[in-house]
Amino acid sequence: MSAALLMLMSMSGSAQEITTENKTIDCGQIAFKHPVTADFELRNSGNQPLLIKEVRTDCGCTTVSFPRDPIAAGKTFLITTTYDAKQMGHFTKQIGIYSNASGEPMTLSLSGVVVGEVTDFQGKYPFQMGELSADVNNIEFDNVNRGDRPFQKIHIKNNGTETAEPVIMHLPDYLRAEITPSKIAPGHSATATIMLDSYRLRDLGLTQTSVYLGSFLGDKVSQDKEISISTVLLPGFERMTSDQRAKAPKMRLSAGSLEMGSFDGKDKKKGEIEITNEGRSVLNIRSLQMFTIGLEVSLNKTEIYPGETAKLKVTALAKGLKAARSRPRVLMITNDPENTKVVININIQ
Repeated sequence: MSAALLMLMSMSGSAQEITTENKTIDCGQIAFKHPVTADFELRNSGNQPLLIKEVRTDCGCTTVSFPRDPIAAGKTFLITTTYDAKQMGHFTKQIGIYSNASGEPMTLSLSGVVVGEVTDFQGKYPFQMGELSADVNNIEFDNVNRGDRPFQKIHIKNNGTETAEPVIMHLPDYLRAEITPSKIAPGHSATATIMLDSYRLRDLGLTQTSVYLGSFLGDKVSQDKEISISTVLLPGFERMTSDQRAKAPKMRLSAGSLEMGSFDGKDKKKGEIEITNEGRSVLNIRSLQMFTIGLEVSLNKTEIYPGETAKLKVTALAKGLKAARSRPRVLMITNDPENTKVVININIQ
């Protein structure tokens, strides 16, 4: 085979390629005979113009619109689908995209449930975020192992006078969000599902970030729309043999929590916990972090030999803790297979 032919095959293999972050949209509850519309955002990830030849649906109850002109390399585009909601109950509709990118179609999926009356979340929405409100403004993914893909939900309500198309902004690459339904009428609610891909987390221990709830794509980012998200990734000891466990380090704390009483008008208070290694090999404190602002910590050594003790000193700052969103805690990640993750609660008034 000639070099020119090999080059041609390589170029043609990546000439046009359709990619998307989400092949499935769940519309949630839909009122009977009230059509629902959803937009799939896709991208031409190839290096040549993409042409959508045809888009097929699996029944006449679903209509679709798509760009008829060629889509330049690297550009995004929308496939807009509308389901007529003329049949009660759950539905899943398939949409096939035929293009010059492949001989096989790309398949998208639209799902939901048609009901006689839409029932919204009946709980409280204490956190105001622009025209929207939410039931939580802080999410914790705790005890995550590499390979886990946990998710948590946020209930959202539209307090405005116009239909909202909520979006979660500033998502890092290890998080993904889906909001159903994609549009919320005034006075109604939706559910945002936040999904974690633990393979994309870079470090063991605590990873923290902030995302923002917007009423529409391109909405202004502001502190009142902030949702803080923390993740604790644990080290893996699944392949450890019984002999290795017998020779492992063993952590003992002088106290499982730190009782610091009340500030009593003071700006700060201090406390101390001793960490002793009762095992047979070196105890490594791999990570030492705080879940909240308002804490300062110091550890006199991170490698603790058998029989040795280290001192963990904690300073609580009144001003910082007043603004904290979650309980004050200190997190340690260690190489003790029985205590890979140690959380010390800081109890202070």
